[in-house]
Amino acid sequence: MERTEWVERFRDRLNELIEREGSSRAAFAARIGLDRSTLSQLLAPENARLPRAETIAAIARETQVSADWLLGLTQEGKPGAELVPGQMEVEPGGASPVDERLRRWHAEAIGSKIRYVPTTLPDLLKTEDTIDYEYRSYSSEMPEVRLRQAESSLAYSRLPETDMEACSSFQLVEEMARGEGIWRDYPKPKRLEQLHHARELVGELYPTFRWFLFDGRQRFSVPVTIFGPRRVAVYIGNMYFVFNSTEHIRIMTRHFDDLIRAAVVQPTDVTSFLDRLYTEVAEG
Repeated sequence: MERTEWVERFRDRLNELIEREGSSRAAFAARIGLDRSTLSQLLAPENARLPRAETIAAIARETQVSADWLLGLTQEGKPGAELVPGQMEVEPGGASPVDERLRRWHAEAIGSKIRYVPTTLPDLLKTEDTIDYEYRSYSSEMPEVRLRQAESSLAYSRLPETDMEACSSFQLVEEMARGEGIWRDYPKPKRLEQLHHARELVGELYPTFRWFLFDGRQRFSVPVTIFGPRRVAVYIGNMYFVFNSTEHIRIMTRHFDDLIRAAVVQPTDVTSFLDRLYTEVAEG
């Protein structure tokens, strides 16, 4: 293999790693310990040199691939082929400890895409009354904790470097709007206020926050948040399962991408969807 072919193969696989992880070049460079300018040089089409051995080793170590795969010597050791020790943690649910961890995980993921499947509506779109109604039966502290989380998520989504996607079934949104299921005792004026509030925020935050709605009869997902290439937190009610292996993160990312591909309401159409629901409920 000619030297230029080595370089081209390395560049292609480095690009593949960055694309698969869903992170920006800046975030990827910081994770590896490279200057952004160095990474840009490695990815430049006109570059004709391979990086130093230490750089190749650092990329392989941090992305859980083999150096041979990076250099195009083998098809084995491709992304997701290795699992790291301590690949899963169990975080107790409840009040402030989890709240603080969620804030830290969001902060650590700045510059990477955050993908999110909420239990009902995305917290950052909820009114204070909705949060109080939904969580006050858990404990006296829970509404306040969730409100802080919602405020934190909303502040995060307004940062210019934010890239956040949420996926929900449109049936869950309809249930809230129509006062069905767990929302049966939620007063109509509060539901209308929630629809209006969500509609305004969806329009304001786009495109840094994008909400996709899928058909719950065709797809299903547990509540989960994917914090870029760093970790996945699966919420099961009173605790989180936190996965930090490359393999698990990629599996859940593919699951999320499948939800997006199956979406029947795209982010640009969500405001119209909420408007129709508002009119239906207001006139019903």
